[in-house]
Amino acid sequence: MASKPKISSLSPALRRLEQSVTVGNLWLSVLSLACRRKIYAYNLPEEIQRAFGFTPSRLLVYLVLYRLEGEELLTSAEDGRRRYYSITAKGRQALAQGKGLLKKRGSEL
Repeated sequence: MASKPKISSLSPALRRLEQSVTVGNLWLSVLSLACRRKIYAYNLPEEIQRAFGFTPSRLLVYLVLYRLEGEELLTSAEDGRRRYYSITAKGRQALAQGKGLLKKRGSEL
């Protein structure tokens, strides 16, 4: 498998595209991980790094989680002192639609 080029070696246009696809659409990564198991916000930046190759800020992760929960794409529950997030049926549908849109746009280029 070919290694991913470092962002610093990309042209400015490709850096903008990388930023848009990764951090700009962080919700897709969060929902994707939530499909696999319950997620814990504090560990999410590291999990995203391992799974997708970029590290969002912890603050941005929390903002996205709150928004996704408000849109009923995620639900949360406390377990001791931790809050875990799970994907909803509506979230699975949104993830499938988002992935489909990315594939469609990519094939149109």
